[in-house]
Amino acid sequence: MGRWICCLCSRVADPLMLLLTLALSCNPSTAATASPSVPHIKPSYSFGRTFLGLDKCNACIGTSICKKFFKEEIRFDTWLSSHLKLPPSYLLSYSGNYTDDAKSWRLVDITRLTSKYQHDRADKRICTSLLKTKTCSLERALRRTRRFQKWLRAKRLTPDLVQGLSSPLLRCPSQRLLDRIVRRYAEVPDAGSIYMDHLTDRDKLRLLYTLAVNSHPILLQIFPDVEGWPFPRYLGSCGRLVVSASTQPLRDFYSAAPEVAADLALQLLAVLRSMGANDLNYFFYFTHVDAGTFGVFSNGHLLIRDASTLGIIDKEEGSQLLDGQQEYKDIFSCLTVGCQSAFVSCNSIREKHSLVMVCQELLPKLLKGKFLQPVQEKIDSFLQHCASGLTDDQGVNQAIAKLAEILKPLRSCDSRFAYRYPDCKYSDKY
Repeated sequence: MGRWICCLCSRVADPLMLLLTLALSCNPSTAATASPSVPHIKPSYSFGRTFLGLDKCNACIGTSICKKFFKEEIRFDTWLSSHLKLPPSYLLSYSGNYTDDAKSWRLVDITRLTSKYQHDRADKRICTSLLKTKTCSLERALRRTRRFQKWLRAKRLTPDLVQGLSSPLLRCPSQRLLDRIVRRYAEVPDAGSIYMDHLTDRDKLRLLYTLAVNSHPILLQIFPDVEGWPFPRYLGSCGRLVVSASTQPLRDFYSAAPEVAADLALQLLAVLRSMGANDLNYFFYFTHVDAGTFGVFSNGHLLIRDASTLGIIDKEEGSQLLDGQQEYKDIFSCLTVGCQSAFVSCNSIREKHSLVMVCQELLPKLLKGKFLQPVQEKIDSFLQHCASGLTDDQGVNQAIAKLAEILKPLRSCDSRFAYRYPDCKYSDKY
């Protein structure tokens, strides 16, 4: 029987199949027990350039992490299920998994800088306002603009090149801040230079587009977490998707235990203090906060999850753009917001600005009804004083100091707070 099978094998056209059949069949002792070979078919993951936004490049964020997507080293959570389908493209953010060795995986956030609907509206606005057509090559249209032509000729990113952009980051720019953006722009090879010689025309368009749409990824790049800044790590971009370290939004902790709420509130106040006073003499302020602005790592550490509403004032150099100059408007001023939006005067920003907003919007929801009387009554009173302190700088600072004094002994020291455990056992800091 074995000889007959071997003769049949000689007629098999595919050499690989011949070797497999010979190995299993020509030995009479294995022919009776061997199971038929089933070829392994690797699942096919199909993105489509539209889902990633690659069809819009170079009017996009970047391509630094595209290889990770196509090598399946970044996976959406839905890919872990049996049907392996991509999530809906209309969502603003996705939970994903990231690996460097195909063995260990870590959670990441995959986000769009704005909704796909807003992106589509902006794309149509570009075509209709610049080329008077419903569809067009976005890159070709944006390259023709007066602003981008100035960018092409520029050797250095200067305040006049970003005037009128809607991002809070650029409302009060200093030359020192703009130099930092160019020097640390992570979507190009690191040149460590304040001059834009190492940026190609394509790189300049991507940088301009990102600054015009949403400066969140730029802030993550120029103030990295490895240097102690309270932002998630920037891992890269592909098309119009940004990948960063995963955090859980603060809203998920509104029903947390009292000791967890106290710990997060103290961290929140510490982050705001560090953004107002740091070694680089930059003053960070929020133009808006909500329950998704801050996030929490799995180790309990709190940070700024969404930096899109952060503005910066350079306390060392000051703003080099007069408020009157900010009224300049062009297509880049209107990519995600209406062109009628008013700018906030740089001189009107106060150091208590972010503290008051947090006392109004976030801390009451985080700390409401968490503690026994009279402690809860004192907490509510100090929060109310802080929230209404728009005209009283000293009153806000005193209320925050008293609030921190009350909250400090209410937090606990255990493994739930891995970011400070077991250090808290041996340090008065906690």
